[in-house]
Amino acid sequence: MQELDNAALPIFKVEKVQLQFSISSDFVAAQVANNVLVLALSTGRILRIDLDSPSDIDDIDLPKKPSEIGLIRRLFLDPSASHLIITTTLGENYYLHTQSRQPKPLSRLKGVGIEGIAWNPSLPTASTREILIGAVDGNVYEDYIEPSNEFYRSQEKYLKSVYKTQEGPVAGLWVDLIPGRSDSRRVMVATPTKLLHFVGRIGRHGQEGSGSIFTKLFETEAPTLHEVSRSTKSSPSTLVVSPDSPELPSAESENGDRVYAWLSAQGVLHGKMRTSTTSASLGSTVFNNSKMIQRSQIPASENVSGRKKATQDPIAGVALSQWHVLCLVEGRIVALQRLDERIVYDQVVLEPGENALCLLADLKKNTYWLFTTQEIFEIVVTDEDRDVWKIMLKSQQFKLASQYARTPSQKDAVAMDFGDYLVERGQYLEAANVYGKSSRPFEQVALTFIDHGEQDALRRYLSTKLATYKRSAIMQRTMIASWLIEIFMSKLNSLDDTITTKAQLTESSNTADTKDELTTIRKEFEDFVMKYRTDLDRKTTYEIISSHGREQELLSYATAVNDYNYVLSYWVQRERWQQSLDVLKKQTDPSIFYKYSSVLMAHTAAEVVDILMRHPDLDPLKLIPAILNYNKTNPNIPLAQNQAVRYLLFCINALHSKIPAIHNTLISIYASHPSPSENALLSYLSTHSLSNPPPYDTDFAFRLCIQHSRVQSAVHIYTSMGSYASAVDLALKHNEIDLASLVADKPPSTDSAMRKRLWLAVAKKVISQQGTGSIKTAIDFLKRCDLLRIEDLIPFFPDFVIIDDFKDEICAALESYSRSIASLEAEMDASAATAESIKTDIKQLDRRYAIVEPGERCRVCQLPLLSRQFFVFPSCQHGFHSDCLGKKVLEGSGLTVRGRIRELQAQIGRGGRKEREGRELDALVAGQW
Repeated sequence: MQELDNAALPIFKVEKVQLQFSISSDFVAAQVANNVLVLALSTGRILRIDLDSPSDIDDIDLPKKPSEIGLIRRLFLDPSASHLIITTTLGENYYLHTQSRQPKPLSRLKGVGIEGIAWNPSLPTASTREILIGAVDGNVYEDYIEPSNEFYRSQEKYLKSVYKTQEGPVAGLWVDLIPGRSDSRRVMVATPTKLLHFVGRIGRHGQEGSGSIFTKLFETEAPTLHEVSRSTKSSPSTLVVSPDSPELPSAESENGDRVYAWLSAQGVLHGKMRTSTTSASLGSTVFNNSKMIQRSQIPASENVSGRKKATQDPIAGVALSQWHVLCLVEGRIVALQRLDERIVYDQVVLEPGENALCLLADLKKNTYWLFTTQEIFEIVVTDEDRDVWKIMLKSQQFKLASQYARTPSQKDAVAMDFGDYLVERGQYLEAANVYGKSSRPFEQVALTFIDHGEQDALRRYLSTKLATYKRSAIMQRTMIASWLIEIFMSKLNSLDDTITTKAQLTESSNTADTKDELTTIRKEFEDFVMKYRTDLDRKTTYEIISSHGREQELLSYATAVNDYNYVLSYWVQRERWQQSLDVLKKQTDPSIFYKYSSVLMAHTAAEVVDILMRHPDLDPLKLIPAILNYNKTNPNIPLAQNQAVRYLLFCINALHSKIPAIHNTLISIYASHPSPSENALLSYLSTHSLSNPPPYDTDFAFRLCIQHSRVQSAVHIYTSMGSYASAVDLALKHNEIDLASLVADKPPSTDSAMRKRLWLAVAKKVISQQGTGSIKTAIDFLKRCDLLRIEDLIPFFPDFVIIDDFKDEICAALESYSRSIASLEAEMDASAATAESIKTDIKQLDRRYAIVEPGERCRVCQLPLLSRQFFVFPSCQHGFHSDCLGKKVLEGSGLTVRGRIRELQAQIGRGGRKEREGRELDALVAGQW
């Protein structure tokens, strides 16, 4: 919107500046720099105004009156507005620093009529450093001014004449740096008829300001000269340069070269002050590429009657903007486009007879000013580069035109013209890039490339065009992307055919070049499908690539769209296991693992299991077919190297899987393994049989153990189930005597009957195996159980057996029985004696008594014992009231006794059979005490 508003405004507009204060005297000189306006009045006063705060004005007087030093003739202000030099009509010169309000006389410049100053390009600095001063007499001085607060101290470190022109006064000076060469300078010296261009090294001294640096340049370098014929009439002459570009480096030039303009009687010579060429040819390059605006190119002014004036006054002043030359001609401001010298503005500003002081440009702020003796005008510039793109386009400078084109329609116009230009010159690839960003009809551009047989250009155009479509243009993007797939395939086949047949190639190609091109196109295709995979229809793309027989490209596309089913299938079919694993490592879709794990485990089991273990989210149940297939194809591999066992153990130990199928599969592998050792299976069963219930199917595990003769494991399963008898029977059935003995000791020690039955079964088996000749050995074996006796074993011996074989055992048993009988007889005798003693005590109890004294008291309440019913214990002579003793007994007796006592007390209280309940109550109370 802002651009549209600016386009409706004129590029230039002259506005009169209204001062916020009144001035009684005329202006005699003016300068503008860095938004600081300096005005010199005829009274000798100097007004310094900061345009950012115009109410803040410095009113400065020269040290002497105009009658003594003359009127102020010229002002010279450096671009940073830090240093001001004032020259008067009587040759008096003064220096004023921006932080001072007291001009200081320049004694060494006394009597020098200054016409121009080339400021040091290193500004701003506290001092002016080395500056060049052009004088009326043609001399060029080098000066170094350093401000001082002491009035009588000289401001100048030195002043030296370094050059003198022979053509009259110096009209203007300019100094700038040469990029990349800190010890070199460019100096331009303008006179009314000549423009001199110096480039060279400067001299350096030990201390800055100790001596001239430009003397060496002027003495050793010859200038490049541009000269115009001398005019019969006096005409103004000056040298100006363009302001700082607001956006450096300039879009027009990589180096941001400034533009100069030299006003002479012939007109205005302008051109770029280039710095990119060598020093020797720099001046020639600058002048050869400069153009002259003749005075005749500017229309003549009209007189009062409206007719053109017969005689034309010379151009009175000139200033440069970024793209235009501003001329002050006969009271008019005329602006010419610098590129094509077309007049874009012509406006009468001054009244007839009114003279202008100067036309100035602020090099820092890109503002432009016209001063008269009474008025100030600002030339307002709005969007002055709005038409630059048109000029660049007309001169076929398309890149610059595109840079300066602002609106989409402008850029599109440049792109279409540039594309047409490139097609006319046969630069189809370049045209494809440009057309792709233009609105030129799609079919027109495509047919242009097809008609010329430029498939490469067509491919590039389609790629560029595809990038310009929005994501919402699904149909267009899909069609173009599919077309590009077809073009890629045709190009790749063409290159393959060329390499295969070794056909006669064009002069600019050979077989090696074709191979390189094939690699490049293939890489371009891979990048394309990766970038635009979402715009390609998968089915259509597969069909296009397959129709050309391009397997590698099919693989590239499948990889780009994450069609890993196709990629894995491709590598598996070719038995490229490492490539298959590389693809599998990148997967996150569980279905891919389930689908390809069987075939991959059959060939690269260890690597596949490594990958599976990195994906704990997989369902191990769906991998069991692959595990069983691997185990089937590798039946003899040691269990320690068995990858199926490794993965199952990972699921059980690391993932803590409780899925019965996982455990059953592991048991199946352990049980069916050809190794005779049962250590692995027993270890597993020992670890997991403690669970209740166990994580595996015990019936299934038992059947497997029986099927594969894993007796120890089967016995362990029986034992873990508590079926000790079955475990012993199974062990004995397979002649595993030691194993049966171990199981016989498993029942709890409290269940001695079970243990004895188990050991009897073992004994029967041992005796039946040993035979009559080794009965002693069998009996020694059975001594391990302390529950068996010789009489328990006798029934198992053969009917005809020599007693000598176990005579010692029988004797030992008989002796043991004798000892037991003697012990029992002693116990019986002791019991009879105890019974007699008890009878005697009972008889004596009937005759026991106790004497209660009249004053004896209850041992609980301390009241007289005879006051109510009481108990007396003859053995200790203690006496208690019956109720006091009952309370004591209730406090210390158990819950059952306490309840019975209270029940009896309640019955007696209700009037029951007091005699019977009383005796029972007395027995309970006395018995508890």
